[in-house]
Amino acid sequence: MPWSRIFSGIIALTLAMGMIIFGGWYFTLGFCVIVFLGQREYFQLVQAKGMAPAAKTTLFVSQLLLITAAIAPTLTDAVFPLAGTLICFYLLFQPKMATIADISASILGLLYGGYLPSYWVRLRVGLAQTASLPPDATASVVALPLKEYWPHSWADLSALPQALSATLLAFSCIWAADIGAYFFGKFFGRTRLSHISPKKTVEGAIFGIAGSVAVATVGAWYLHWHSWQLSGVILGMLVGIASLLGDLTESMMKRDAGVKDSGQLIPGHGGILDRTDSYVFTGALVYYFVTLLLPLLPPFL
Repeated sequence: MPWSRIFSGIIALTLAMGMIIFGGWYFTLGFCVIVFLGQREYFQLVQAKGMAPAAKTTLFVSQLLLITAAIAPTLTDAVFPLAGTLICFYLLFQPKMATIADISASILGLLYGGYLPSYWVRLRVGLAQTASLPPDATASVVALPLKEYWPHSWADLSALPQALSATLLAFSCIWAADIGAYFFGKFFGRTRLSHISPKKTVEGAIFGIAGSVAVATVGAWYLHWHSWQLSGVILGMLVGIASLLGDLTESMMKRDAGVKDSGQLIPGHGGILDRTDSYVFTGALVYYFVTLLLPLLPPFL
């Protein structure tokens, strides 16, 4: 593996961990930057196909979606259709009449690059807002700028706020799935998974999902989740499969546009989309798993 890939991977991991741990506006603003850069790469792929989407408008309303998810998470679903309406309104009054492809590419850019990533902000920031600190807990945390905080002690991760622990576990599952699929597929993969991405193998995909399930199960046990055996397997399967589908979806777009990488921003890795495609579909699934399914599971299996 090239040193440039290893070095840039370490930097990306460090930044991701910092965003997750600090949370709040640190996480939100970091995601705003990632989404902006990722959407620019997406629209470059779209424009390579001869389409003329509402790129600037979509970039703007996507940022509003992320900020809304941080300030008022319950309003994010209402902002999404309004943002889509604004995009269509913009395309209606262009000198050149927009095509169905232009409209579709713009709305897909909003969904793929704005709305779905907003679930990560809802998970890490929105859940933290609903679980505010009790008055007597201020001595156990370190105050940060922008009215954020982090715990004095990390000795017991199960005592961390659910917004933080669930996000850390979800990201760890994605990392386990990506690393497991990459190395196991590279050395033991024999059966091609899809013509969309010739380097991906069935063996790598299975091992990647298994790695996600293993990490999720251990995490569910450590965090004392209800029915940790079942909740761990469910979360691991959701993350493992969704991250794989996200990877294949981005590969399909690149293949259609006739490019190898979505960009060259990250040395040894390609573009932002090449490194974040596994996170696009997983955020919504993890958010609804934590907020809807997990509370319904019985305390014991």
